[in-house]
Amino acid sequence: MFLWGSSFVAMKYAIGNLDPMLVVCARMVIASICFLPFLRSFLRLRLSRKQVLLLAGLGLCEPCLYFLFEAAALNLTSASQASLITTMLPLLVAVAAALFLGERVTRRILVGLFLAAVGAVWLSLAASVSEHAPHPVLGNFLEFLAMITATGYIILLKKLSADLPPLFLTAAQSVIGAVFFLLILLITDIHMPKIIPMPTLLSVLYLGTFVSVGAYGLYNFGVSRVPANQAAAFINLIPLWAVVLGVLLLGEHFTGWQFLAGLLIFVGVMMTQHRQPGREKS
Repeated sequence: MFLWGSSFVAMKYAIGNLDPMLVVCARMVIASICFLPFLRSFLRLRLSRKQVLLLAGLGLCEPCLYFLFEAAALNLTSASQASLITTMLPLLVAVAAALFLGERVTRRILVGLFLAAVGAVWLSLAASVSEHAPHPVLGNFLEFLAMITATGYIILLKKLSADLPPLFLTAAQSVIGAVFFLLILLITDIHMPKIIPMPTLLSVLYLGTFVSVGAYGLYNFGVSRVPANQAAAFINLIPLWAVVLGVLLLGEHFTGWQFLAGLLIFVGVMMTQHRQPGREKS
């Protein structure tokens, strides 16, 4: 979660000098290269048609659609605000897991989802236009769409991890993402700067290795060992790291109303994580 929280800051810094699609494509290519030493073991796997289709859906949800929405969002809102929208992901996963994995969703979870949604809307409406957030309302909405695709990724990941190793799933995501964004670069007119500052290059390298390989690899392993709801709960730690790093490294700041909105999101999230013995019905 620390690695994922830091990715908002690294991504925000990288797209200050490079087109967002170029940054995402580069990180996917870098991640794919990192998995080359494992290629022989991956080729030994025998995939069924159903697994291939689920893998395609996994890659489409994340990184493909997820990064399209998030890259656009970070052009319009601050890294700190975008990271707070991620607190809604565990709630979305709870509902999706109930529908598709048979996990139980209670009235408490539904109330928590509502409170977190109100907090997310409040966070966006309380945002002020700044250098880091030129269009925060639209940017935060795009980040929410990214959370929808991330929900699909977690549900499909849980299904696939029952039979396939987490390392392979992480590699498959990277390769699918690399091909997808390379195609986007080929069909769009994206400006390639002649000189790229070294800090920008290091940010892209960090995103490709520590985040696309490290964070996703660790999370995919975790999802293979625990229920989807439990794994998703840890995502609540992302805003903590992203806000701290955004303030320290990017000079971002929050208004008082935004702090209250963020608190409301966390209250909603914590309600969904509270387990009460008894006969609360879904």
